[in-house]
Amino acid sequence: MASYLRFLALAALAALPLTAAAAAPDPADTGGSLKGDFGPPQGEPIRAVLTSPPNVPPATNRSRPAKVIVDLEVREVEKEISEGVRYTFWTFGGTVPGSFIRVRQGDTVEFHLKNHPDSKMPHNIDLHGVTGPGGGAASSFTAPGHESQFTFKALNQGVYVYHCATAPVGMHVANGMYGLILVEPPEGLKPVDHEYYVMQGDFYTVGKYREKGLQPFDMQRAIDERPTYVLFNGSEGSLIGDKALRAKVGETVRLFVGNGGPNLVSSFHVIGEIFDKVWFEGGTRFQENVQTTLIPAGGAAMAEFHLEVPGSYVLVDHSLFRAFNKGALGILKIDGPENKAIYSGKEVDSVYLADKAAPDSKAVETATVAAAKGQLTKAEQQKAGEKLFTGTCSVCHQATGQGLEGVFPPLAKSDFLMADLKRAIGIVLNGLTGPVTVNGKTYNSVMPPMSQLNDDEVANILTYVRNAWGNEDATVSAAEVAEIRKTTKRPAGAAH
Repeated sequence: MASYLRFLALAALAALPLTAAAAAPDPADTGGSLKGDFGPPQGEPIRAVLTSPPNVPPATNRSRPAKVIVDLEVREVEKEISEGVRYTFWTFGGTVPGSFIRVRQGDTVEFHLKNHPDSKMPHNIDLHGVTGPGGGAASSFTAPGHESQFTFKALNQGVYVYHCATAPVGMHVANGMYGLILVEPPEGLKPVDHEYYVMQGDFYTVGKYREKGLQPFDMQRAIDERPTYVLFNGSEGSLIGDKALRAKVGETVRLFVGNGGPNLVSSFHVIGEIFDKVWFEGGTRFQENVQTTLIPAGGAAMAEFHLEVPGSYVLVDHSLFRAFNKGALGILKIDGPENKAIYSGKEVDSVYLADKAAPDSKAVETATVAAAKGQLTKAEQQKAGEKLFTGTCSVCHQATGQGLEGVFPPLAKSDFLMADLKRAIGIVLNGLTGPVTVNGKTYNSVMPPMSQLNDDEVANILTYVRNAWGNEDATVSAAEVAEIRKTTKRPAGAAH
């Protein structure tokens, strides 16, 4: 009986109407999903400051919603996608990714999209931060030499992707037509020392990875989701050397990271750092102490971390063949005093950066141009080959060509290397497994096929190693490499 009466009492309490206080949503449960101010903009119109990657516009620093005018121009431009490799990008603002746009929640945005008269294609824009048909795409279809205008209310805070949505949509996005728009919360973001803009994209060319010259878009590769390049900010090496991101020990960095796709999901990671906070999927909630964060195609994230130790921190897509064999690499260079209590060790960038370890890539570019003119010299080949060797071969064979005793054979004064050029070319192309005798000593290890290297790169590397560390020989030509590649039966996967 007592249990039954208790049941009736609980049922009666459950039937009572909720109080106004109980019915109100807990602010902690909204997740910041409350919409922005629906009222009219206040004050004079503001013209948005747009920045090219990796730069981010300054904070809005406004307590009231405003009318913000955004002027963005579509340009179709031929630029370098890798050393000696040209590609025709379709861009918002002349860069890949497009210009960074920054507004405040509640702002009324008057958007002007212009399509340069030299463009060959019509374009439009779909902003994921827009509430309305097509995210603006339905209102912004713009022919070459024309301008479109539409207006939207920035209702939701967050970091959002924008992209072209003109058919074929995938092709427009694959050619570089994407960027980020930040809708700040009403109170703004907490100030940090540095903000940077990084966006990943996958690219599809008819020629294979690093094949020189102007490369057209390959629709079938794109449909099959087999990218030739996976890149940060539109080109291999865009965030390396003089273009590396910079900060100092003791500072806090905020990264706005997007993924234009069109196909791949990004596993974004900074080698040697842990994200203190990640606002996953560009939303208003964050996760703490994150190693790697997933960013879907057409998605974004915001990450913050404090810097304790100097050095070079490598940005990668942790789907690692994309990083080391398709180009998804960048550097955050941190200057400042060491802290041995936190980290003691030797910094070795070359392990991660492959042939991007050396900041000067001019030697490869010079050799490429000279070869195209039929004027390539032995000295130019050696310089280009040295740079490529540094990243591709030096981890095993060492920078001095001495190898590792009993494991990796030496290249310096090597009788095995110098005895047979065709054999040497074949080993680079197809790999080598099992024991070999070099200078009277036996080495037993595995050399994988260097399938990522083009004929001219193999020729330049072999010209370098066969004329360094006491070796002396004639040059090796790309034609000689091509002949071996064509006539030699290679294991599956040994060549493209």
